[in-house]
Amino acid sequence: MIALNSAITMKTYKEILTDYIPDNAVPVIMNWFENSNFQLKITRSRTTKLGDYRPPLKHNFHKISINHDLNKYNFLITLIHEYAHLKIWEQYKHRVKPHGKEWKDQYRELLQIFLNTKIFPEDILNVLYKFIENPTSTSINTELIKILRSYDKSKNYLTLEDLPDKSLFKIHNGLVFEKLEKLRKRYKCKRLDNMRIYLVGPLVEVTLVQKY
Repeated sequence: MIALNSAITMKTYKEILTDYIPDNAVPVIMNWFENSNFQLKITRSRTTKLGDYRPPLKHNFHKISINHDLNKYNFLITLIHEYAHLKIWEQYKHRVKPHGKEWKDQYRELLQIFLNTKIFPEDILNVLYKFIENPTSTSINTELIKILRSYDKSKNYLTLEDLPDKSLFKIHNGLVFEKLEKLRKRYKCKRLDNMRIYLVGPLVEVTLVQKY
């Protein structure tokens, strides 16, 4: 885990950031560090989230954490997402919804700063132009997830949509399901320990379970 905080010089900030985000995005992010009191933690991989924001309730600074294993484009988009939460907290505290209109407007405004081919490839830009019309969490936007994953260098994903119907699969917490039919954007899946039906997103990472 790498923590970026006041004990580290701005020069070191810059050196670390160049390993995680596109070079042409670094000056803007450096400006954020200089003008906002926040700590950035680069953490282990978390299956339930890509990043996280914590307001300055127990400390005198904001906290943002981002998974270390994201590619540079995904890392940057996630960092912008979490920084938008910081800006909204400074304006509204708890008075607005976490992903309400105020956050969407702020996220859109911040993201637009980076929408050029010096930072993102054209295929990602094309998706982002649609995405900012109604921004959400990256992890629930199927088209954005797909295009960002195509830039991962070392991961081989098996997702729910890759499996044929009736396959058994396991998710990150060890629960085993049977894949059933697709309903619009998600699949019906039967959880085998309680036989209940759940709706699961097509890009959830899964492990195939062999039938006996």
